[in-house]
Amino acid sequence: MITEGEDTMDKKITKDMIISDVINENPELVRTFFENGMMCIGCPASQGESIEQASAVHGIDADQLVEALNAAL
Repeated sequence: MITEGEDTMDKKITKDMIISDVINENPELVRTFFENGMMCIGCPASQGESIEQASAVHGIDADQLVEALNAAL
C-alpha cells in the first residue's frame, strides 16, 4: 500500500486491492464502502477478495467505487 517515506497524497486505491487491506489501512473508508452498496466488508470473503472481484459479485461498478474511495481519502 504505502511505502515508508511516501507522501499520503500519493496514496491511491485501485480495484485490484484486497478489501480488508484497504480497510485495515484506512478504517475511515468503511462508510464509503457502505454508501456505495458494499455492505459485506466484514465477511470472510473480503479478507481475500479484491474490490473488483467483490464488486462483480454484488453488481457494483468497481470504477465508481474506487473513485469514491479515492475521493474520501
